Amino acid sequence: VAQHFLSSYHIECTDEVKQSVVNTMGTIQDIVAEKCVEYFERYRRRTFVTPKSYLYFIGGYKAIYKEKFDSVGCLSERMRTGLAKLMEAEVSVNQLSEELAMKEKDLAVASKKADEVLLEVTMKAHAAEKVKMQVQKVKDKAQAIVDDIAIDKAAAEEKLEAARPALEEAEAALQ
Repeated sequence: VAQHFLSSYHIECTDEVKQSVVNTMGTIQDIVAEKCVEYFERYRRRTFVTPKSYLYFIGGYKAIYKEKFDSVGCLSERMRTGLAKLMEAEVSVNQLSEELAMKEKDLAVASKKADEVLLEVTMKAHAAEKVKMQVQKVKDKAQAIVDDIAIDKAAAEEKLEAARPALEEAEAALQ
């Protein structure tokens, strides 16, 4: 009976395993019949194993198998989806890693150029500082000369002021 009802039912297994399931169903039916006899002997109440109860047993097996098979299929699909997402993430990470390597190279080149510019600016600043110091020395010397000239001018003006009355007398005498 189990052979008839399970032969057309799809079970994901080999033919040997399917035949073992059919044999197990028959064995379980025989064990239930024996237990019914033991139940009568112990409790003096009759219970029967009928072909209809056997068909319910086979139907129950089919229903549970289908439920579990669908559950495993759902989990399998979720796993496939998860693996696909992981593969997409791996591709994205690899692509971003390549872009990062390229950016790091660009950054190294830019950093080197910035260091060169900084060195050049530092050198020019030192040169400008030297020129500034030389200009300051020249300015200090010129200021010293100007100060000396101012002192000489002040002395000359004093002498001129002292000589002015004599100059005025001489001018008055001419003319």
